[in-house]
This record gives sequence, structure tokens and C-alpha cells, in this order.
Amino acid sequence: MRILIVTQYFWPENFRINDLVEELVNRGHEVTILTGKPNYPSGEMFPEFKASPERFSEYKGCEVIRVPITMRGQGSGRKLVTNYVSYVLAASFIGYWKLRKKQFDVSFVYEPSPVTVCLPAIFFKKMKGIPVVFWVLDLWPETLEAIGVVKSPRILSWVGKLVGFIYNRCDLVLGQSAAFYEGIVQYCDNKNKIKYFPSWSESVFLGSKNSSVNALMETDAFKVLFAGNVGEAQDFSAILSAAEAIKAQGRNIKIFVVGDGRAFDGVKQQVLEKGLTETVILLGRFPLDDMPSFYSSADALLVTLKESKAFSMTIPGKVQTYMVASKPILTMLSGEGSRIVDEAQCGLTADSGDYNQLANNMITMSALSHEKLETLGKNAKAYAGKEFDRDTLISQLESWFEEVAELSKEKQQ
Repeated sequence: MRILIVTQYFWPENFRINDLVEELVNRGHEVTILTGKPNYPSGEMFPEFKASPERFSEYKGCEVIRVPITMRGQGSGRKLVTNYVSYVLAASFIGYWKLRKKQFDVSFVYEPSPVTVCLPAIFFKKMKGIPVVFWVLDLWPETLEAIGVVKSPRILSWVGKLVGFIYNRCDLVLGQSAAFYEGIVQYCDNKNKIKYFPSWSESVFLGSKNSSVNALMETDAFKVLFAGNVGEAQDFSAILSAAEAIKAQGRNIKIFVVGDGRAFDGVKQQVLEKGLTETVILLGRFPLDDMPSFYSSADALLVTLKESKAFSMTIPGKVQTYMVASKPILTMLSGEGSRIVDEAQCGLTADSGDYNQLANNMITMSALSHEKLETLGKNAKAYAGKEFDRDTLISQLESWFEEVAELSKEKQQ
């Protein structure tokens, strides 16, 4: 099939869409990417891209079409909004011009946020009749309200109308958790086009180890690893409160943070102010290929989200990745994410914001035997193999692509 991938984020940025694209190419599809210039999560254009942008015009056998966007910056809501809007406009008009001679059977929209990323695909559907499959990984307007970006009920209502406009013009809307159905159906008139499509773990996490990276986590302490975006949604203030409780009890536990994001500088400042530099180690962003080393060095893996209805319906993508890494999991999140960890019997869970329970769970897990920790890790991997198998999920996605492409052809005849 000829597949157009519409995504604001793409390689060398670290997102699951990179893995999906590679697999679709391996399965014989002709894939074209429409994306922006890499600047996530630092907010500044990647130096390697800025130095040689031509190196990033092809990925694993597919063409990458990049459009100019405003950099998202750090800590500025206005810059973030401008970043979102600039992609929509550039992808819709400049992207359409660059793709004017190409034909596609289907477009696939990847949406970790914002929901507006789907608008260029809807524009292409109007102009060229390309059916749209939209993968919803972040519920709007609920997420905007949850992280405090938008507090006005009137503005949230306007965003809700925009979401309805988008969902109702897609041919298929995929929700990343079963609980997303409730959030999607209130804005989608045709409930039959809503499907459950969870994330999987990228194959890179089964790759080789880097001994120089392992050295960064050498310690006799129990090592808890948080890997990924350092943002408002991850509730680092509660993580640091748990770290304070651990330190106060004199426990030999260290929390390593591998990643970057809009809240990173603020977290770094809080770590200094609270005297937690020996308990919370901020390692910053590393290449995706280095992540297997960090996972293998950790004793347990941590996933958190703030308290909100939207987040309680979300399965953070790192949950699937953590499971395949065969490590025990610690959570501080309510709803679906913790439910899955409990169901898999692969870790200890706490509700969002409950830093006391998180601290207690870290202490409890640090006292477990090596054999018990191994059992938790094996349970995680077994559950992932049953519920989040990569090949099965991507095969399902392929069949949906074929269905919507065929229906689109029938409507046009």
C-alpha cells in the first residue's frame, strides 16, 4: 500500500512512530512521512539536523518530507501554541504542495499531542480523497484541562467542538486504551469507527547493551529508573516528595531520570533546593540505542502521571516498553496503567499523587529477593507478549488500512 504518515514528531526525535514506519517498510509498503523539524523535547532544533538536514530526508527506505515549524522552546505556553499551529499550517499547505504529485491509499495520523496534527490529513482527504486513520494517544480537551494549560470552560468547549470536527472527518479513530472509548465517543457521531489499538514496545529495546552507559548507574543502592519525558503531566513534584521520604528514612535507594522535557530545568532546581542530589540523579537525554543499557542496569522502572480523568484512562507508552524490558514496575498513576501492572502481577502500584505509597513501595521492592524481582520481570514480559504483541498489533493495523482504503474507493466510484 501507499501510506502517508502525518506526524509532528519523527526521527531523530524518539517516538514509537519511528518503529512503526520501519516495520511497515519491511512489510513491503511504500511509506512517506510528513513531519516537522526535530526539536522535541529540548525545544530547540537538534544540532545534528541543523548541521546536515539532508541526512534526515530518508529513513529506513521511506521518504521524509519536512516542513518548517516554530520551535516549541521551553516553559512558554505561547511558543508551544505557535509550534502546534505552525505545523498545521505548514503541513497543510507546504506539505500539500510537496506531495501534489504523489498518490496515497491511506493516511495515518500519529497523535501523542496535539489533536490538531490531524487537520493536514483532513485537508488532504478533502483535496485528494485520501482516507484518514487517526491514532489517538492523548485525549483532548481533557488533557489540556488536566495539566492546567486551559482553565476556561468556554475555551475547553471550543476545543471540544474542534475535536468533534476532527473525529467526524476521520474514517477510523483508534484509541490507545479501552478506556479511551468513553472520551472519544462523546465527540464522535459514528461509534462503529472507534477501535482499540494499544501501543507496543519498540524492537530497539531488545537490542545490544552499552557498557559505558551502564557505568553511569554503578552503585550498591537499589536503582529505580524513570525514562522518558520530563513534563508537567509526569508530576515530578510528587516523585521528589517520595524521594524526600526515602532519604528521611535513610534508605539506600536512588532514582535515576533519563530524559528531558519542558519541566527538566525546574526539576533540576528543585532537586538542588531539596538537597536530593544523592537520591535523584538527573542524567538527561540519551540516544534511543542506549536505552537497553539503562533498563538492564535498573532494579525497577517507574511510571507516573498526575491525577486526572483523562490520565486515568491512559496507558503511558512506557508501560509496554517497561514490560518487554523484563523489569519490575513501580507506578504512581490511577486507572488503566496501574490496573495493567496489577493484572500482570509485575510490580507495585500507587495512585496518582500518592507519594507516600510510592515511597513505601520503593522500600518494599528494594527488600525483595533477587528471585522475586526476576519473577516480577518475567510476569511483565509474559503479559506484554499476550496483550501487546508487536507483530499482531501491526498486522491488525494493516488490515484496517486495507478496509478503509477499499471503502474509500467504493465511495469514489
